[in-house]
Parts: sequence; structure tokens; C-alpha cells
Amino acid sequence: MKTKWFIYSVAGMLLLGLGLSFLGEAILYKSNDDFNWFYWGTAALTTFNAGIGLVGEAIVLKVKMRFNEKQQ
Repeated sequence: MKTKWFIYSVAGMLLLGLGLSFLGEAILYKSNDDFNWFYWGTAALTTFNAGIGLVGEAIVLKVKMRFNEKQQ
């Protein structure tokens, strides 16, 4: 369970950073009146939200691990 928590937390943080990087690209495209901002923005939205989901799942796993430790 610790390995699963570690993978979720690291992958989630990486996706959050990637989503923010995509957002920066979308802002640059939009400031140049290039319609590709829409595609970059969509990619930013999906990767950032996926990162939030994975970090949330990592938090749930961490709480379960601590709860199991206290019961033993």
C-alpha cells in the first residue's frame, strides 16, 4: 500500500506541474491571438484535474494506512 501511495502522490504532483505548464503555454498562445490556445488550455485542464485526483487518492490511502497502524 505504501508503494501505491508513493506512486499516486508523485504522479499527481507531476501532473499538477505539467498542467500548470500547459496553462502557461495556453496563455502565451492566447496573447498572440492564436487559436491553439484552446487545445493547450484543454490539455492543461485535463492534466491538472487528473493530478488533483491522484493527489486526493494518495491522501485517502495515507489516511487508511495511518488508521490501520493505529488499530494494530
